[in-house]
This record gives sequence, C-alpha cells and structure tokens, in this order.
Amino acid sequence: MTPSEPDADVARFEEWRPLLFGIAYRMLGSAADAEDIVQEASIRWLGRRERDVESVRAYLVTIVTHLGMDLLTSARMQRVSYAGPWLPEPVVVDDTLAAEQADSLSLAFLVLLEELTPPERAAYLLHDIFGYPFNEVAQSVGRTPADCRQLASRARQRIGDRRRRFDADLHHGRELTRQFVVACGTGDLLGLLGMLADDVMVWTDGGGRVRAAMRPVIGPHRSSRFLLNVAKKVEGSPRETTLNGQPAMVFIRAGQVVTALVLDILDGKIVGVRVVSNPEKLGRLTAELVPI
Repeated sequence: MTPSEPDADVARFEEWRPLLFGIAYRMLGSAADAEDIVQEASIRWLGRRERDVESVRAYLVTIVTHLGMDLLTSARMQRVSYAGPWLPEPVVVDDTLAAEQADSLSLAFLVLLEELTPPERAAYLLHDIFGYPFNEVAQSVGRTPADCRQLASRARQRIGDRRRRFDADLHHGRELTRQFVVACGTGDLLGLLGMLADDVMVWTDGGGRVRAAMRPVIGPHRSSRFLLNVAKKVEGSPRETTLNGQPAMVFIRAGQVVTALVLDILDGKIVGVRVVSNPEKLGRLTAELVPI
C-alpha cells in the first residue's frame, strides 16, 4: 500500500459520512448510537482486505445497515422496559434541509418506525426514503430483491396514514412556538387552548431519570392543564432552534440543555408536543448549542 492510499480511503469514507449517519440515525433514533455505528463502519472500511471496491457507497451502506439491524434487535428489547414514552434523541438540523428530508427526520416519524422489525425498517428506509432500487436494498439488507419489496410493502401498510407531514413553514412554526412557550410560562390557559388541535397529544420522555408522565396526555383540555403544570417546574433559559426539521425550544441551565421541546404543527395548529428531558439524550445538544 502506498503512503497516499490511507489518505484516499479516509477521504472516500468522509464523502459518505453524512449519508451513513442519516441512515443509522433514522434506523435507531439515537444520534449517539448512529455515531458509534459510523465509527465502526470507518474502522471496517480502513481495515478491509479487498482493495478494489466497485461501489464505495454500497459497501459502506451495507456495513451500516447490518450494524443497525443488529443493534436494533437489542434496542427493541431495552425499550420494552423503558420508563414511560420513548422518544428519539433530538438532533440539530440545518434550516436549509429539504422539506421531504426533514419530514423523514421528524420525531413522530421516527417513533412510527419503532413498530417495524429491523429488516422492515431497513428496507423501507433505503427504498422509500433514500430512493435505492430494490436490487441495491437487497445487497445491503441481505435478502432477495423480492423479499425486500415485501418488507417495504409491509412497512408501508403498518405505518399507513399515520405518517403525517407537518407544516414546512419554519417561520410561522417558530412564531407559534414562541407564543406557546409564553402562554405556558404565564399560565394563559385560553391562549394555549387556542393553539392546540382537537386531537393534540403530549409525550414526555424522562427515561426514568427525570420525572415525566408515564403515558401520553390526550386532548386539548387535559394537555393544556398538564402543560401549564409542567411549565411551573421547567428550569433554565429558553433558546430557539430547529430540531429534526421542526420548530423547537431548548432550555439551558448551568451550561447544560436540560429540556428539549419539539412541536408538531399541522394546518397552523399544534397537534403534538414532545418533551425530552432524559439527560442521556441531551448531551449532543449541549455540545452543539451551548458555547464553551
């Protein structure tokens, strides 16, 4: 191997790193786990024996897909005993992200993926979200193209109409988020009720580490009372951001993100409120959003 070959291999891997992270994160709903998988893929890529690889992308996607499916099997078992509702780890997303891509990153969509088996999730994501033909999906998943077509079809049926496409207008979403936070903070019950849809749901994820509701709160009246009560206990200074392609607010205390609030907005109304306070899911946000 010439001295330049390792550098070339690193460069080729880095070219595909964003794609690999995007696949792994959507599969797992955990940025930390996705980063671990991408790092393992890097190690396998640089340590491979075969020097000539026909498609670097296909080679790396196959590694990440297999690692993701293996980890999903154990993760699904862990989430059975998870304390209260499980929500994905929120990630910062650039505002220029395409609407379609942002939709596939929403916390609501990632939660729906939890209902799929690991092979269903892999086939569905690679084909329906990333647009790979089934012959390439088959190579990455380790099944035949016909099998992968069936896996993706089953996934589509299981998710069905529950996959909602939220408002893409971030400017309006941010304004509504500000109004929401102010209404909660000032105890404005009527103002809050006016923002909530009739079918609104509230999820809180404390992971057993921070006090949170053990079940979703459903309906505008129950949700508004619950949110006003929660607002009295939220500590830290609010900061606007965009998480998973959606308008969001994080609360920072003593240099740490202690709460992340993400709103699902549809037709100008809030249909979902997702509150993540599990500290294990907020470390990455602290590193990205809080200046040292």
